[in-house]
Amino acid sequence: MVIISKQALADPRHHGFPRFFAFEAILGLVVLNAGAWLKKPLSLAQLVSWVLLLASAILVISGVMTLRKFGKPDATVQDPNRMAFEKTTQVVSRGPYRFIRHPMYTSLLLLAWGVFLKQISVLTFCLVGIATAMLYLTAILEEKENQVIFGESYNAYMMKTKRFIPFLF
Repeated sequence: MVIISKQALADPRHHGFPRFFAFEAILGLVVLNAGAWLKKPLSLAQLVSWVLLLASAILVISGVMTLRKFGKPDATVQDPNRMAFEKTTQVVSRGPYRFIRHPMYTSLLLLAWGVFLKQISVLTFCLVGIATAMLYLTAILEEKENQVIFGESYNAYMMKTKRFIPFLF
């Protein structure tokens, strides 16, 4: 993760900086809760966890496919702070992006909370809190970047969509 994120880690004002810490917190959750994935499989926490994890997988797959199809990514964009799939050349407002601006960050939130529910403890609560806060900050910073890149079309898009939860937030 450090190698992939080395450019973003050099610039704390870029959305990749807090995203790195969100990824690390999620990794910590996975490692700490690895032994609890199949314990008490029919408990309420486990059932909710599996629903969140499934929703996370569906949302990230849908988000990536939609970005690739409609974002018109351009590998020649000279921005070392953005990963290849982030180098879109137009605002995407189809698929999950029709309802929320950050389906992939929402997917990571669902992943973090789904893994957290596998085995709840003070430490895992702290980690899911860090992941949540860092993903929120990531979204805020990325929105500012997108406003610079896409201008008024992104501002108009922001007025029509919510950040993470359709119709609510």
